[in-house]
Amino acid sequence: MYRRSLCCAPKILHLTKRHASSQAESPPSWPRKIFSGVQPTGALHIGNYLGAIKRWVDLQDAGEDVTYCIVDLHSITLPQDPQVLRQNSLQMAATLLACGIDPSKATLFLQSGVPQHAELSWILGCMTTMARLTHLPQYKEKSGKLKEVPLGLYIYPVLQAADIMLYKATHVPVGEDQIQHLQMAQSLARAFNNRFGVTFPSCNPIISDDTSCRVKSLRDPTKKMSKSDPDPKACIMLTDAPKAITEKIKKSVTDFTSEVTFEPETRPGVANLITIHSLVSGCTPQQICDATRGLNTGQYKQHVADALVAHLNPIRENIERYMADPEYLAGIIEDGCERAKVIAEKTLVEVKDKVGMNGFSLARTQRLLNEMKVQKHAIEKQCMDEFNLVVLSESLPNNIGVANVYQSRERGVKATLHAVNVNYIHAVESCLHSSLTALVCVCDPNVIRQTFR
Repeated sequence: MYRRSLCCAPKILHLTKRHASSQAESPPSWPRKIFSGVQPTGALHIGNYLGAIKRWVDLQDAGEDVTYCIVDLHSITLPQDPQVLRQNSLQMAATLLACGIDPSKATLFLQSGVPQHAELSWILGCMTTMARLTHLPQYKEKSGKLKEVPLGLYIYPVLQAADIMLYKATHVPVGEDQIQHLQMAQSLARAFNNRFGVTFPSCNPIISDDTSCRVKSLRDPTKKMSKSDPDPKACIMLTDAPKAITEKIKKSVTDFTSEVTFEPETRPGVANLITIHSLVSGCTPQQICDATRGLNTGQYKQHVADALVAHLNPIRENIERYMADPEYLAGIIEDGCERAKVIAEKTLVEVKDKVGMNGFSLARTQRLLNEMKVQKHAIEKQCMDEFNLVVLSESLPNNIGVANVYQSRERGVKATLHAVNVNYIHAVESCLHSSLTALVCVCDPNVIRQTFR
């Protein structure tokens, strides 16, 4: 810790939050940002698509600021074959692109390609309790089936919170079964803000009010559709051929009433088919019932199959096309990772600075000055690496003054002033925001003095 003294300086206009914590601050107005992730588990079924991915595309096309992540780190909470995991990650990227995710409108990336996720997860993990994690429903459900429970499965919700918080997401599309995990992220954001100052927004769920998250099994319409169902005819995969789709629809469980009516409580099988038909056609259940009046359920199944084939066929063909070009997929993932890293690193730098992990690096200051294209950037070799500071000055005409203030081992406090052309002011602000500076103030460079304890 150090004591700061600026003798004869006219005024300090801005200090970082750490040095001005006593001043009251109004809560920031957070820009609306959406984050969501999906595990690379191979091919998706129509329940995944209609309940999640289609909504992602709708949010993207509505012009929202969206970030979508293939969460392969979450996948390894249970054992995975490396080759299968790698292939599944590519297939998930291909599937998302085929469904309509556009890399020019959305940030699409692979979780393991952005190491800041794991680093923030550790910091947040130190702020939660074992009791809180143990009581989460998914942990109870999955751990009950295992003889030995991996640590990754236990801390899964903390990594999930880090995924959201790293991008300062304000909204997360989730299913009802993920609400408690989202509440964990909300709780950790509040805890961090209360302890270290406002850093993260509270993330809110986006829960669809339609029936898209309730696509049921074709063989047991009282259960959710799942590809782990032992009966392969219970779900329709996005990669299914038209013939397979038609066969599964025709063999779906309905009832002995021939009329087509939408009654989820008493006729769940027929209601499930109408729900699927509604989601791929854009018609309401009532419109479908009106249009199919006079058909029996057997005849109606053919209508559902035809609509589903027409909707899914382009997706299946696009998946095959993307999978035939793995280099293109790898490029999309790499580009997305680079875009995500910029945001993730900015957040992590802020977090580490507030937590107390960031020192003041000579090399970092030198790099900062190089990036800002300063006219002079010599730094004496004997300065103490951990005491580099960056200070702005408004005293030079047409220039921004940048001073390296540091403590020399032999000669005490030193300050080296550099001139940065005013054209680079935006770059200066950007670099300062993302760099690890301890103090930023506006003052006369001739009277900059610093005293360290």
